[in-house]
Amino acid sequence: MARYTGPRTKIARKFGEPIFGADKVLSKKNYPPGQHGNSRKRKTSEYGIQLREKQKAKYTYGVLEKQFRKMFDKASRSKGITGEVLLQLLESRLDNVVFRLGLAPTRAAARQLVSHRHVVLDGKIVNIPSCSVKPGQIVGIREKSKSLEVIADALAGFNHSKYSWIEWEQSALAGKLLHLPERTDIPEEIKEQLIVELYSK
Repeated sequence: MARYTGPRTKIARKFGEPIFGADKVLSKKNYPPGQHGNSRKRKTSEYGIQLREKQKAKYTYGVLEKQFRKMFDKASRSKGITGEVLLQLLESRLDNVVFRLGLAPTRAAARQLVSHRHVVLDGKIVNIPSCSVKPGQIVGIREKSKSLEVIADALAGFNHSKYSWIEWEQSALAGKLLHLPERTDIPEEIKEQLIVELYSK
């Protein structure tokens, strides 16, 4: 199962955003990594800006190039604005929904929960993080895994009301995907139109 396993802080510093979650190093060194990171001020080309935005989206959602390209092709064939549909496809991935439900502190942790068979979709165990969750489906934790400390820690103080497109049921440790999120519902600072322009060349 392909995934990015390289240095996370280095990537976060490259984009200047905590795309992998809270990062102590990034808060202290909010400039690009490398010997000249603090002084380097090169002008980035239009292509470079578009490529950077695509890379940011890939790292944020934990998707590699081949899979990301397939999702873009699917978005471009769908009705609606291609960039927004692409983000909706990324948001409806099972690992991302688990993360949005507050069952894991990061998307990487959510991916691990899914891969280790702790997550159920409509009552059935699913261990494929990239699985697409459809409106009306319920994502929860399997009965034997509900006592896991990592899940309890992630849920502590988590505000479920911030995502209007997900309905949370505390007693069942499960949430229903009510509908795909609108662009305004997605908090990620990604300029999806730049990605569309990049792939349209």
